[in-house]
Amino acid sequence: MSTGPIVRVLTDPPAVFAAAAVEFLQRARTAIQASGQFTVALSGGSTPRNLYSLLATQSDVPWGQIRFFFSDERHVPPDSPDSNYRMANESLFSRAPIPQENIFRVPAEIPDADLAAQSYEQTLRQFFHLGDEKEDDALPRFDLILLGLGPDGHTASLFPGTAALHEDERLVAANWVEQFKTWRITFTYRVLNNAAAVLFLATGAEKQEALLQVLQGNPDPETYPAQGIKPTNGSLIWLVDQAAAGPMK
Repeated sequence: MSTGPIVRVLTDPPAVFAAAAVEFLQRARTAIQASGQFTVALSGGSTPRNLYSLLATQSDVPWGQIRFFFSDERHVPPDSPDSNYRMANESLFSRAPIPQENIFRVPAEIPDADLAAQSYEQTLRQFFHLGDEKEDDALPRFDLILLGLGPDGHTASLFPGTAALHEDERLVAANWVEQFKTWRITFTYRVLNNAAAVLFLATGAEKQEALLQVLQGNPDPETYPAQGIKPTNGSLIWLVDQAAAGPMK
């Protein structure tokens, strides 16, 4: 059963990243003790870069037993400045002793975004031994999914008013984002809401209105897609700084 979100307001961004690193490591150790591995989906954007850089400095991380995926990706090659993979590689993968075979990136260099999404969905199905079924019991269950919050209320690459908000069969979707005139490749709600834990990081005053609406506003995931993240059998944790929390009660 899911419970309501746990919201922790911390003083500033460094405190958020430190708390997120503790959460990451605790969940990694618990999962590895239970199953021998820890599956995590990383988020892109600027906020998690600081978390990844912090994790890369930790000496007691069981890197060999962690499997890294991505909750979304820009439709660009892996060496593009816009690539979420490139950001994670620069801040974490290249700086920690992580076996290359433990990293499962989105093949976003494929010219057809839908084919890239289909390919990544097959990666999930193979890794999690799902077969090709589309029933609700054939879903990957990540130990942890990291997410961020955009000032417009988007998360992963689920943007307001986009088609992927209504995708109820696919695990990974190609999503056209009109405001950027570009395709994004993203986990769908089906995958995001099947995680054992979802951890949101939000820092900065520009996130204040979106955070208030997502956590305390009227239900409207079409406008604030992050509202649609409600793990069906897992934890939902928000780590936010004082600037993002603002007057939120």
